[in-house]
Amino acid sequence: RILLKCSSEKIKSAALSFLPILTWLPSYPIKEYLFGDIVSGLSTGVMQLPQGLAYAMLAAVPPVYGLYASFYPVVLYTFFGTSKHVSIGTFAVISLMIGGVVVREAPDSMFMLQANGTNSSVPSLIDTEARDARRVHLAVALTSLVGINQLLLGLLRFGFVAIYLTEPLVRGFTTAASVHVFVSQLKYLFCVKTRRFSGPLSVVYVTVLKDITSTNITALILGLTCIVFLYGVKDVNERFKAKLPLPIPGEIIVVIVSTGVSYGMSLFENYQVDIVGTIPSGLLLPAAPDFSVLPNLVTDSIAIAIVGFSMDISLAKIFALKYGYSVDGNQELIALGLCNFIGSFFHTFAVTCSMSRSLVQESTGGKTQIAGFLASLVVLLVVVAIGFIFQPLPQTVLAAIIMVNLVGMFKQMRDIPLLWKTSKLELAIWLVAFVSSVLLGLDYGLLVSIGFAIVTVIYRTQRYKFPHWFFYTFYRIIQWKYSENIPIKSYRKLRAQQDVCACDWTMKKLIKASPSRPVVFFFSRDTDRVSGQGRGHNEQLPKPRYFGTNAAVPCQKR
Repeated sequence: RILLKCSSEKIKSAALSFLPILTWLPSYPIKEYLFGDIVSGLSTGVMQLPQGLAYAMLAAVPPVYGLYASFYPVVLYTFFGTSKHVSIGTFAVISLMIGGVVVREAPDSMFMLQANGTNSSVPSLIDTEARDARRVHLAVALTSLVGINQLLLGLLRFGFVAIYLTEPLVRGFTTAASVHVFVSQLKYLFCVKTRRFSGPLSVVYVTVLKDITSTNITALILGLTCIVFLYGVKDVNERFKAKLPLPIPGEIIVVIVSTGVSYGMSLFENYQVDIVGTIPSGLLLPAAPDFSVLPNLVTDSIAIAIVGFSMDISLAKIFALKYGYSVDGNQELIALGLCNFIGSFFHTFAVTCSMSRSLVQESTGGKTQIAGFLASLVVLLVVVAIGFIFQPLPQTVLAAIIMVNLVGMFKQMRDIPLLWKTSKLELAIWLVAFVSSVLLGLDYGLLVSIGFAIVTVIYRTQRYKFPHWFFYTFYRIIQWKYSENIPIKSYRKLRAQQDVCACDWTMKKLIKASPSRPVVFFFSRDTDRVSGQGRGHNEQLPKPRYFGTNAAVPCQKR
C-alpha cells in the first residue's frame, strides 16, 4: 500500500509539474482576474499582429507565417508554461537567426531564372515563389529541431545552463543582434532590391548603400513618417504610463492607416512600393517538416534553442520575483520545446518571449496565462476572417515597426559607462559578446561569448579567496565567518561559491536551510579590491538586492 501510495503521489506530482495549468486554473479567481486578463489579452493581441507580420520578414518567410507563429505556440504555452506574464510569440533576435540560416541554405542564386532580355530587372530574375516555399520548409524544419533540443534539455534537467548566460552576456548579445536587425531592414525602408547576407562579417556588406540611387522615394517617405509617429507614441506611453489607462496602440494604428493609404492610392501599382501581398484565409493543414535537411541545421538549432530559452527564463524570473511566484527553468525548456516542435507541424517558426509585449501584458493588468491565450484568439480572428485586409500593407511600414522596437535594445549601450564604474570584468563580457556577435554573426558570436564567460568564471574562482556576498534574514545578519541561522554544512558550501553563476544554487540552499524565513540577497559588484583578509565586520553592508524568497513568505523590506 505504501508503494502504491507513493507511486500515485509521484504520478500526480509529475502530472502537475508537466501541466502547470492544472495547478492554477481550478482555483482561478474569476471576479478578481478575468477582467484584467481580458484587457491585457486584447492589448497584447493588437500588438502581436503587426509584430508577427514584421518579424516574419526577418525570418525570410512570407508575413502570414508570422501570424501562425503568433497563434499555435501561444496556445500551447498556456498549458505548459510556468510564467504568468511573459508573452510568447515572434521575437526579433530569434527571427533574425532563423532568417540567417534559411538565407544561407536557400540563397537567391539558387532560384535565378533565365533572363529574356538585357533590360530585365532583378525581381524578374528570381523565382520568388519557389524561393519562399523552400525557405518555409527550412524554417519549419529548423524550428522542429530547436524544439527537440529544448525538450531534451528540459527532460535531462539542463535548466541550469541559463546560469552561465550572465546578464552582461545576454545584454551585449541582444544589442549586437539589434544591429543586425537594423541593417537587415534598410533594404525594406529604402525599397531597394539587394541580396541578403549571413555569416561572419555579414553586417559589413551593407549593399543598400551601393544601390542608394534606386531608392523608392514614396516608400522612404512613408517609412520615415511611420518611424517618427511610432517613436512619438512610444515616448508618450513611457512618459504618461501612470496616467494612461492603456498604452496607445501605435503599431496597429500605423498598420491600419498605411494599409488604407496603400489601397486608396494603389501604391504598388502606381509607385512600385513593395507590399505584403497574398495572405491566404484560414489555417493551413498540418504537415510533417522536411527532416531530410536536418543534418545541415544541427549547430544552428542548438544556438537558437539556447538563446530562446535564455530570453524566456531571464524575463520570467523578473516577473516571478516581482509578483512572488516561482518559475521552473526545466519546465520552461519543456514548454518552449513543445511550442516549437508541435508548432512546426502547423508551419510556424521558432518563438520565445518578447520583452515589449510582455511588458504590455503585465502593465495592462494581465494576471495569468489566460491573457496570452486571449491574445492568440485575436490573431486567430485575423487569420481566419480578415487577413486579406492587410494584403496592401507596405513592407516599409513593417520595417519601421521593427526599427522602432529596437530602441529599447539600443538603450542597453548605457550599460558600458555603468559597468566601467562597477565591474571591469563584466564590462569585458559585455564588449566581447557585442563585438564578436556583430562581426562573426550571432551563432559564432554566442559561442565565443559563452566561452569567454566561462573563462571569467575560472579567473574569478582562482583569484578571489573570500566570497563577496552578504546574506541576512529578518532576524539576524549572517556574519563573515560564522552563522547562527544557517547550518554550518550549508554555510561551508555557500563559502565555496566564488562567482555570480552560483546565485541560483546558493539561493536554493539558503531557502532550504531556512524554510520559514524570507531570504534577502546582498551582492557587491566591487570585488576587485577584496583582499585575502576579507572585509571588516563593522563595514557598512551594500544595498540589498532581492534575488529570491521562500514562496510561502513574501519577500518584503522591513
